[in-house]
Amino acid sequence: QVQLVESGGGLVQAGGSLRLSCAASGRTFSIGDMAWFRQGPGKEREFVARIGWSTGVTAYADSVKGRFTISKDNAKNTVDLQMNSLKPEDTAVYYCAARTASMSAYQYWGQGTQVTVSS
Repeated sequence: QVQLVESGGGLVQAGGSLRLSCAASGRTFSIGDMAWFRQGPGKEREFVARIGWSTGVTAYADSVKGRFTISKDNAKNTVDLQMNSLKPEDTAVYYCAARTASMSAYQYWGQGTQVTVSS
């Protein structure tokens, strides 16, 4: 099992920045990649960014490319999401997720952290 705990959410004005962090514990050696998802009010959960746990290869949703950066620290078992140039439409609960290399679906999820961007 892998446990995930997010931190760093909050309220920010449009154009501002926030940094989210996700701490992983448990069987972290089994992680293939980690990702951030978000769910806005009345919306489906959507993919934001992911990073390969050993490769560091990243991928982003088109809506956040150039504004968000995902990074990892294997020594600390953390994955961060730096969010710049925030827009009101980025308002959502942000979730950290992890999956093993053999899985297509993300098996492990954090509890979520609220990000609110005011206009």
